[in-house]
Amino acid sequence: MRAMRAVQIVNESGPDSALALVDAPEPQPSPMLTGGEGVVIEVHAAGVSYPELLQTRGEYQLKPPLPFIPGSEVAGIVRSAPVQAQVKAGDRVAGFCGLGGFAETAVAPDFFSYPLSPQLDFAQGAGLILNYHTAYFSLAMRGRLKAGETVLVHGAAGGVGTASLQVARGLGARTIALVSDEAKAKVAEKAGADEIVLVSDGWKDEVKSRSDGGVDVVLDPVGGDRFTDSLRSLKPFGRLVVVGFTGGSIPEVKVNRLLLGNAEVIGAGWGAYVLARRDVNREIGAAIERMIDDGFVRPIVGERFAFEQAADALRAIDERRATGKVVLDVR
Repeated sequence: MRAMRAVQIVNESGPDSALALVDAPEPQPSPMLTGGEGVVIEVHAAGVSYPELLQTRGEYQLKPPLPFIPGSEVAGIVRSAPVQAQVKAGDRVAGFCGLGGFAETAVAPDFFSYPLSPQLDFAQGAGLILNYHTAYFSLAMRGRLKAGETVLVHGAAGGVGTASLQVARGLGARTIALVSDEAKAKVAEKAGADEIVLVSDGWKDEVKSRSDGGVDVVLDPVGGDRFTDSLRSLKPFGRLVVVGFTGGSIPEVKVNRLLLGNAEVIGAGWGAYVLARRDVNREIGAAIERMIDDGFVRPIVGERFAFEQAADALRAIDERRATGKVVLDVR
């Protein structure tokens, strides 16, 4: 069996000391997520995300036995693929592997492997599936966002945030980006935000003044203490879509606010839902491909790190310095 370079999590002490660059055997052509025959990918770029940071501390719900290779999404060249896959050997591909992405070779399920548009490079491909499929699932399928509506995006300079701005525009919606400083405002502007609001004591009122009294949808991957003001920024019949809690704390909602505002709080757990639903994955993949062709989707790549700098990449996320998609250049 051939050897490859890989980054492993060897303990749960955090990003400074949990990682090791190792020589490991190449994976079997069977995806960790599903078993069976998968798409074997020669990895050129690997996406770095919040779940990998949590895994270095043993705080993520997916807890493989140590040591293991983290990394959920990759882009590269197909080495082999089953007949039912949308890709074949030699194709450029974006793949969601769940685990094993921080390596020179990875394996993804066939229904999580998509032809990579010639309009995107490998680094952009490594930021395509997790963020953009989450954004489409959250906005279109869970939030029921329609053309002509207005959406407020929290954490709008991050990976999910920039993806949500672009997907919302692809759905015909107007976007308001909420960011914490001027540097992140420039990232949100690059991602196509129609309006940008800086976080301050009065951000809720500014959002309402820029949206004719309130927004139709709030997309929140941050959580924390902004949650109540997010509810207050909704129009009647507005929807607040909960995507995650990168802010650290999990907010609670007083249901009288839902009653008085005729509002909804909606959970959007993309990964658990789509894993057993191949048709949904193909539907989302086709929708994102159309948005790439129409010019709406162009993943915003932030910092890029050499393969051996995986710890630095995770620290950038941990210290809230990351904008756009953080990427490891594997080859």
